Amino acid sequence: MKKGNIGVTTENIFPVIKKFLYSDHEIFLREMVSNAVDATQKLKTLAQKGDFKGDMGDLKVTIALDKDAKTLTISDNGIGMTAEEIDKYINQIAFSGVTDFLDKYKDEANAIIGHFGLGFYSSFMVSDQVDIITRSYQDGAQAVKWSCDGSPEFTLEDADKAERGTDIVLHISDDCKEFLEKAKIEELLNKYCKFMAVPVVFGKKTEWKDGKQVDTAEDNVINHVEPLWTKTPSTLKDEDYKEFYRTLYPMQDEPLFWIHLNVDFPFHLTGILYFPHVQNNIELQRNKIQLYCNQVFVTDQVEGIVPDFLTLLHGVIDSPDIPLNVSRSYLQSDANVKKISTYITKKVADRLQQIFKADRADYEKKWDDLKLFIHYGMLSQEDFYDRAKDFALFKDVDGKYFTYEDYQTLIKGEQTDKDGNLVYLYATNKEDQYAYISNAQAKGYNVLLFDGQLDVPMVSMLEQKIEKSRFTRVDSDIIDRLIVKEDARKTELSEAERDNLSELFRSQMPQIDKANFNVDIEALGEQATPVMITQNEYMRRMKEMSHFQPGMSFYGQMPDSYNVVLNADHKLVKTVLDEATKATAETLKPIDAELKGLQARLAALRQSQSSKKPEEVTQEEKDDVAQTEKAVNEQRDKKNQVLAGYAADNSIVHQLIDLALLQNGMLKGEALDKFLKRSIDLIK
Repeated sequence: MKKGNIGVTTENIFPVIKKFLYSDHEIFLREMVSNAVDATQKLKTLAQKGDFKGDMGDLKVTIALDKDAKTLTISDNGIGMTAEEIDKYINQIAFSGVTDFLDKYKDEANAIIGHFGLGFYSSFMVSDQVDIITRSYQDGAQAVKWSCDGSPEFTLEDADKAERGTDIVLHISDDCKEFLEKAKIEELLNKYCKFMAVPVVFGKKTEWKDGKQVDTAEDNVINHVEPLWTKTPSTLKDEDYKEFYRTLYPMQDEPLFWIHLNVDFPFHLTGILYFPHVQNNIELQRNKIQLYCNQVFVTDQVEGIVPDFLTLLHGVIDSPDIPLNVSRSYLQSDANVKKISTYITKKVADRLQQIFKADRADYEKKWDDLKLFIHYGMLSQEDFYDRAKDFALFKDVDGKYFTYEDYQTLIKGEQTDKDGNLVYLYATNKEDQYAYISNAQAKGYNVLLFDGQLDVPMVSMLEQKIEKSRFTRVDSDIIDRLIVKEDARKTELSEAERDNLSELFRSQMPQIDKANFNVDIEALGEQATPVMITQNEYMRRMKEMSHFQPGMSFYGQMPDSYNVVLNADHKLVKTVLDEATKATAETLKPIDAELKGLQARLAALRQSQSSKKPEEVTQEEKDDVAQTEKAVNEQRDKKNQVLAGYAADNSIVHQLIDLALLQNGMLKGEALDKFLKRSIDLIK
């Protein structure tokens, strides 16, 4: 028997392994099984090279669980090791047997997984003791047993083992008993070893017999040794891809379509990416792409290799050229990763372009599912916008689809304003904004439907990308001001009449939390709506953008700003003004006279002081101005109280306001009930 210390630079490497080297304890099983697969693949390579002429037999990796003995054993009938090789590759940590092997057989050894020689030591994350019983493939080789209890000390002695290969026996620690449960091992094998290139056997297949599940004589092989991405695309049918998708994601809807990746230069990469039904939730769709290294599962955290927007896709990427750290769990940024990311982006864009050109009608049917994914890419990656702008679509409220170029041509005639800007009108909800959409369509305008999760950020980006363009929500202004083609027509009302009319309606606007109403008067024609409520495009968009950009959160705290537009040409509005003028004339006459005199006095005071320097104005003169301003405001308040008192009892004012609120979904509760009762009274 030989005793010795493992050749490491630290006094005890095992605490380092347990705490820092691996991101998750369960990784140990992947490392153990992939090492066993390596050993098996090495034997195949030696046989292909002619350096092994014996009978390979039934090559496989077997996992055995003994709950009573508290052991988990990983066995292979691969290349095996001699005592000298154990000393070199196990005792001298970081001198990887794989490295030497790759140097000698680099042309044939593409299927070798390991790179660092530390994978074996992950076993100590879950074990109090690890035994290796191994016999080399070499003729006359003596089987040996290596044991270590987690300290730097080990023992190495001859052993009895008739067959070529290696058994690694893990004596599971008391604090890791979960790894002695059959269900847990099945879960980990299914996660990490599902597509390894050598059959992985765990127990026997079972069948239902005499009212219970019993073992059969057939090995339970848990993996597919030739997964779909390793096959030539021309040999595969659509159903093969769909079946593989069901294997990867048993509970998912059928994918829209897929891309089969296969590149040899300047890096090696294979895989299949599926376009799922993305719908309207970005976060729930992430972590669906699985990264493999020569058919060994590495991670489903693929940020860095796959551009952020492509993490919405599902599928598999397999590459031996993606640099990994010792745990194979975290990706290191380097030039290769950048090239792979660029390649995948290009392949996705090319595939979308191909589908769009081949069958536009079918592409349009899938657009609502694709939209979120494509918009996310255009917003997050500059070069993807340049690729995608030719197959990205607009959808209008009538369900028709247009490329950006097609749509520009469509609206150029009717929707160019007096400054030469192309105005894109859009709605976010066809039902809520129905009246505004109808008004726009009656004018000959087309209205787009922007009801997706990322449509608001897209609006701001498109305004920057498309020259001389402006995007305006269809309810952000009255129809004549959405696309201004000539100067607005002036109303015939005097300034005093405008002030009175504004106050009649302003005073009766409801107190709605986080909402401000500004009253405006326009000459819109006798047939236009008497009162409309619109929301400022800029402020609304800033508030919506605050949900996406944390730096803009202060906009989210600001109240909603609405414009109440009174149509001075409408018969009902004229009637309200005429009747209010008659009803309040006597009361307002002395107030108006007093107000007129005070305003004249204030104007004179300001005029006289404007010719003086600030220091020349006496305190008495300043006080005179302040007192006159106060008196003006008091008279204005009196006047407004008279107008508000009249409007409070005017059912037409309230009915017109409520109709405008109702149109915008802002009339609820008690106010809605009052409106309904008033409507009945007006009909009587």
